[in-house]
Amino acid sequence: MGQGGLNQDPVELGGTLTIGDVVAVSRGARARFSNEAIERIQASRDVVERALESGEVVYGVTTGFGSLADVRLSPEHSAALQHGLIRSHAVAVGRELSPDEVRAMLALRAHVLALGCSGVRIEVARRFLELLDHDILPVVPEQGSLGASGDLAPLAHLALGAIGEGMARTSASDEPRPAKEALAEAGLAPITLGAKEGLALINGTQGMTAVGVLAAERAVRLAKIADITAALTIEAILGTDRAFDARVIGLRPHPGQQASARNIVRLLAASDILASHRDSPHIVQDAYSIRCAPQVHGALRDVLANTIRTLEIELASVSDNPIVLTEDDEILSCGNFHGQPVAHALDSLAAAVVSTASISERRLYRLLDPKTSNGLPPFLVGEAGVNSGFMVCQYTAASLVSESKSLAHPAAVDSITSSAGQEDHVSMGMIAARHARDCIANAEAVVALELLAAGQACELRAPLRQAPGTAAALSALRRHVAHLDEDRELKPDVDAVIALVRSGELLGAVDDEIGGLE
Repeated sequence: MGQGGLNQDPVELGGTLTIGDVVAVSRGARARFSNEAIERIQASRDVVERALESGEVVYGVTTGFGSLADVRLSPEHSAALQHGLIRSHAVAVGRELSPDEVRAMLALRAHVLALGCSGVRIEVARRFLELLDHDILPVVPEQGSLGASGDLAPLAHLALGAIGEGMARTSASDEPRPAKEALAEAGLAPITLGAKEGLALINGTQGMTAVGVLAAERAVRLAKIADITAALTIEAILGTDRAFDARVIGLRPHPGQQASARNIVRLLAASDILASHRDSPHIVQDAYSIRCAPQVHGALRDVLANTIRTLEIELASVSDNPIVLTEDDEILSCGNFHGQPVAHALDSLAAAVVSTASISERRLYRLLDPKTSNGLPPFLVGEAGVNSGFMVCQYTAASLVSESKSLAHPAAVDSITSSAGQEDHVSMGMIAARHARDCIANAEAVVALELLAAGQACELRAPLRQAPGTAAALSALRRHVAHLDEDRELKPDVDAVIALVRSGELLGAVDDEIGGLE
């Protein structure tokens, strides 16, 4: 369960919400509603109550759902309708979303209710905060959303937990158990939903946005670590830093390229290894995987900046349907639940991440081949033939890159008609989010494998000293993994380095030495 933000101030939902806020709640920070948010929630519920009293025809309030929108319902059907909606829609399959992802979904669902356009009672909105406070996490399978009308199936599983049905995980048990039991243990009673409330809990983009936000946060760290591993490889392979000269980089002013080049230059500053051959004619220019690192890493950064902007807009958005307009005392059906903007942004992120993983794997390959490594031993270990060294680490990296190429096929270009033709264009945004997340996970493993090999290779250049920045990265690596003198079981090393990359420890060690990377 997430525990990372327990000591910080509670995150306020219903106002300006940042990606950092969502990440903090996903890791255990508390969340709350402001007084203004509570007032907005109540005002929107008042509009729904007045519509019920007047007998007004309102989609999902006095009618059925989807293609059954033309079926009129009486007020006495409201509770059964709302509960039946959630039960019938909770049919997602596949792996469970992670605890962090479920916490993010809970926070985002509470947040959109607190924006005051959903028409639920305050006790319904508060239930999501109570689940967060008690770390009661509904089991949410990750497959089954079309991304319009939002993330119906995953959000329905989330809502089941809120009303005391379905399964949930808690910090007190290793296995899922009935959500009703988990609520009772926390002193919480199941909630009976009223008109509009079931629909308000499952319409929206909070599934794809939650997964996308956490993936984007990882990608920010990945972009910096890719610069670190590239710098280590450049040193180890006797590359040159001339291609990263600010005068050259400045002639092509993509922001990401410039930031990546500045990082690599800082990482390589004062390197005795680079200085040892800077005036040597043995290399006129390096291979593309070395020379073009800022261009490829920078493209990821630029795509990531657009993805973050899109996600931040989505965090400020009402993606419910129908939407309650309190100032005009009106309830309007709309299409704000459609996930197309998020889907395209996350598809783009997945593709850019694959390119970063691909160039990292190419650098790893060059380190291991004596024809391209400028004097390093085959596979970076002595007694080649007796020892295989890091040979199969490159196989694994290549496999991950290849798999990611398939995952990066854009999900948002597809659409399948559903609900008897009523929902005839969908975004597949949740698929885009999951694939972006998985591509990032694969890329983290690839750059970790490059780090493992590049660190070994830099040590083989002794007694020449590394730059302070790359030396800090190697020192962090050696706190977890020893130098490879002869073949040993490498899987524990690989797992430890992947964890090092994902934890932020590697980046923190470099930042402490040379200041924060861009």
